[in-house]
Amino acid sequence: MPSGIEIERKFFIEFPDTEILDIKKKFEILQIYLENGENGSQRRVRRIIENGSTKYFYTEKIFRSAVVREENESEIDESEYNKLLLQKKSDCKPLEKCRYCFEYKNQLFEMDKYPFSDNFAILELELENPEQEIFFPEYINIVKEVTGISEYSNTTFANTNKFPEDSGD
Repeated sequence: MPSGIEIERKFFIEFPDTEILDIKKKFEILQIYLENGENGSQRRVRRIIENGSTKYFYTEKIFRSAVVREENESEIDESEYNKLLLQKKSDCKPLEKCRYCFEYKNQLFEMDKYPFSDNFAILELELENPEQEIFFPEYINIVKEVTGISEYSNTTFANTNKFPEDSGD
C-alpha cells in the first residue's frame, strides 16, 4: 500500500457558484469508517462515482498534528470493499459528499459539498509544507479556517449531519 505524508489545511466556506470554478473533476463519495487499526490509525473505505464509473478505496491515516497525517491509500475491488464493510464502526454513520476539484494559481483545491447544507462547504488544500502560502480565489468566501477542529471533521459530520453553525431548524 502506498505510504505518504499528507499536509492539508481545511476551511469552512460559503458554497460558491460552481459555474465560476475551473472544475477539473466532480465525483460522488460514500465514505464509511471502519474500526481503528494498529497504532490507533483511522481506517475507512470509499465508494467513488465519477462519470458513471465506480471505484473503491481503502485508506489508513495516522494523525501526526492538526496539519500533518501519515496516509496509506489503495484502490480495492468491490469484493474487498464489501468484506471491509463488515468492520464498519458501529458508532459512526456513513457519510455522503460531492467533491469538486478545481485549480487556482497552480493549486488544486478540493471542495466538499454535503447533502445537509446548501449554503456551506469544506475547502481543502494539500500543501508541500505546513507554512506554505495559500492563494484563494476572490470568489471564495472563507468563513474560517477549521484545520484540526474536530467539530469540522468528516466523522463528526457523519454523526451530526450538520455543520456546527447550523441550528438544525
